[in-house]
This record gives sequence, structure tokens and C-alpha cells, in this order.
Amino acid sequence: MNQSASCGACAFFDHARAEQAAHDGLCRFNPPVSQPAPDAHGLWPVVSEKDWCGHFETETPRGLTAAE
Repeated sequence: MNQSASCGACAFFDHARAEQAAHDGLCRFNPPVSQPAPDAHGLWPVVSEKDWCGHFETETPRGLTAAE
């Protein structure tokens, strides 16, 4: 796997919002999942900068930005 195609270089990787380790971030490709309770917010998947998947993009489509 090409290291430049890892999560840390992906347009859907949100490093600024992760509250985990320094090399972790949130994957913003799919919508949030796994609401812990009916009145709770959904959770974005936490991934490592070195992880990868089949959805890698260098730019977000149509200039979209990550949801707040």
C-alpha cells in the first residue's frame, strides 16, 4: 500500500477534532454511527494516520468541508 494513500493524507481525515492520540483523527467519509443512547450524538470513526481504506481522496468532492 502506498503510504501517501493513508488516512492521514486523505481529504476525509479530520485530525483537528480527534480527542485521542496525536496520530489519530476522525474519518468523515461516512455519516456518524453508533449512538450510545437515543438522545446522544452519533460518533465519527476514529482512525490512525497510517490506516487506509478504499475511499481515499486527495480532495473533498465539490469543495465540501467536514461537518462540525
